[in-house]
Amino acid sequence: MRLAHVRITIERLQLGKVRTDTVKRISRELLRRFPDWFEGEFETDKHAVNELVTTPSKRLRNRIAGYITRLKVVEAERLAATQVTEAAPEALPEETE
Repeated sequence: MRLAHVRITIERLQLGKVRTDTVKRISRELLRRFPDWFEGEFETDKHAVNELVTTPSKRLRNRIAGYITRLKVVEAERLAATQVTEAAPEALPEETE
């Protein structure tokens, strides 16, 4: 019984951070409306969020900016991955007769 409890605890530790729906909704809306305002660096994104949104707390502003930064980084990684695959297509094996 005790071993099962330890296994569950370890599995729970491997989960990612939880972001509220409010943070996700506001972040996605800001990225949709103002994509050029955000660069993917936390400090610059934080200042952009501060200009665009009036938040009740610094903590909420920072969470929104952090999620926007994460979304921009993931977007840049996906773009780089697609450019690499398009730039270097795999050579087709030659048919021998």
